[in-house]
Amino acid sequence: MSLFKSGNPTLSEKQFQQTTTGYNSYETMTVRGTMNKFAFLMLMVMAGAAFSWQAFNEGKNILPYLLIGALGGLVVALVITFKKEWSGYLAPAYGILEGLFVGAISAYFNFAFQEKYPDIIMHAVLLTFAVAASMYLLYSFRIIKVTERFRSILFVATASIAVFYLLTWILGFFGIHFAFLTTGSTFGIVFSLAVIGIAALNLLLDFDMIERGSEMGAPKFMEWYGAFGLLVTLVWLYLEILRLLSKLNDRK
Repeated sequence: MSLFKSGNPTLSEKQFQQTTTGYNSYETMTVRGTMNKFAFLMLMVMAGAAFSWQAFNEGKNILPYLLIGALGGLVVALVITFKKEWSGYLAPAYGILEGLFVGAISAYFNFAFQEKYPDIIMHAVLLTFAVAASMYLLYSFRIIKVTERFRSILFVATASIAVFYLLTWILGFFGIHFAFLTTGSTFGIVFSLAVIGIAALNLLLDFDMIERGSEMGAPKFMEWYGAFGLLVTLVWLYLEILRLLSKLNDRK
């Protein structure tokens, strides 16, 4: 079987191949089971986000929630990636941590744009789910086919964005900043649209990896792992859409 990669590193075929040869189970992964678990993880995200949001509205300092969510989520994500059999226990924890982070970020944007763009969070959420639903339909009806070439190109594009974001984060400590990442310049908006497009296309790869994992007979716990990987992409998409909306508002 040829090796291909998803733009989301948590959902590569190699990850599924490793589990089909190392575990014996009467129950195997299914697409429906994965989506059910993804829905549960979304509830965890909503719970964590509501907690951070409420804390902000009560005048509390939400920076600790943001840091705990970001750093804790990163640590849990790394553990899940290397210990996939633990995903049934850790994926819900990841969902809550991501919720704390997303809720804190959303509360900040809502406060910053409460006068100029009071509906920015609602629009970002609706656009995120609209894009996700569109990608699911495009994948289900095979309007966009996930080929090996498609996977390879998208993997390189996603990795390039990740490296670029890492470099900008490091350079920020030395006072070097890229204005187009936060301002509403034409290039900044085009950049955000490109990143959103890549994030959206990663959903196609995620759907494909989950379907193939089911066909390969991956063990049941891989449903949690697949749901976790899909959540990673969806949160990324939401944050990029939120950033784009803030840039568009900056041009007004």
